[in-house]
Amino acid sequence: MNLPSFLWLWKIAAWSMGLSLLAYLMLAVTGVWMFQARTSRQFPVITPFMGGNSTVRSLHYTMGISMVSLVLLLLAIGIVGTLGHFGSLGHSSHLVAGLIVVALVLVSAFSATQISARRPWARPLHIGLNIILFIGFAWVSLTGWIVVQKYLP
Repeated sequence: MNLPSFLWLWKIAAWSMGLSLLAYLMLAVTGVWMFQARTSRQFPVITPFMGGNSTVRSLHYTMGISMVSLVLLLLAIGIVGTLGHFGSLGHSSHLVAGLIVVALVLVSAFSATQISARRPWARPLHIGLNIILFIGFAWVSLTGWIVVQKYLP
């Protein structure tokens, strides 16, 4: 494809990545709050100010849905932008890092829907995947920065 500048697309990608990282941070904070509320007799200090544990859980779900949406948007932007600029995929390790992050996010989201007393495997899987996702986000950010350098004049 011989299309005009993809600068607007990369701006959307930059905002989406930044918001994905913010959502990940907020998910970690709300996840820790829910863990503390579940494992201790005292509620975390901030929880009563937020309307209780159900409000924190709702915020956690909303942030999770937002992060999944943003990561899928980043996948689409990456594919369209790379195909439009280079004509093919696979020009760097960013593709592999991105696909791994997408897979981790989707499996983590699925495992979140399975968390219940009847499925004791779901919570440790969800938490473990989110810890691994930290490494994935670091890797995709580093490789993404290298890719961005190719597009800058």
